[in-house]
Amino acid sequence: MGGLSVQVRSPAAPDPMKRSAPPAAPRATARKPPQGPTGLVADSDCSGELLLMPGQLYFGKAPPSIRTLLGSCVALTLWHPTRRIGGMCHYLLPERRRSPDQQRDGRYGTEALEVLIDMLQRQGTRASEYEAHLYGGADTLPDHVTHKTQVGVRNIEVGWGLVDQHGFQLVGVDVGDNVPRTVRLDLRSGEVQMRRSER
Repeated sequence: MGGLSVQVRSPAAPDPMKRSAPPAAPRATARKPPQGPTGLVADSDCSGELLLMPGQLYFGKAPPSIRTLLGSCVALTLWHPTRRIGGMCHYLLPERRRSPDQQRDGRYGTEALEVLIDMLQRQGTRASEYEAHLYGGADTLPDHVTHKTQVGVRNIEVGWGLVDQHGFQLVGVDVGDNVPRTVRLDLRSGEVQMRRSER
């Protein structure tokens, strides 16, 4: 009985002239654009009077009124008497260094105003058409504190500069001193009420 012959092929030798493909380069990850501004209150979040917290801002006409309480922070209110829209920002600090990939933050005066300017322009309006009120910037530290940061003073300076830069019609001002303030903007009439509180 004849034996079964099996041929086993040896593996082919690698071709020295054939180069292996280089490893694939890692796929570049696209940088995500900054998200919406921090502190911006949406219309959907408004029911009744809107209590604006530090670092927040609002523009539109959804709530009947906006109210906020100020110490060393500054609030800027805006009102368009013809279109009957307006808003308010409540910032804690004047400005910061911001990289392009950081979203704008309502805690900083320059950035809060940038957001409000963008929003009023989307309505087809200009800053010069708005009545503005500027409040706050109190020195809330006790008198015996000698090394004060002057945050309130710097907030006021930035507020004045932004009003002048954008050409708002400034019709009401109460800044400085050492008392807290409550500010209320009626978005049905444009009336602004400011009340000083006891320390």
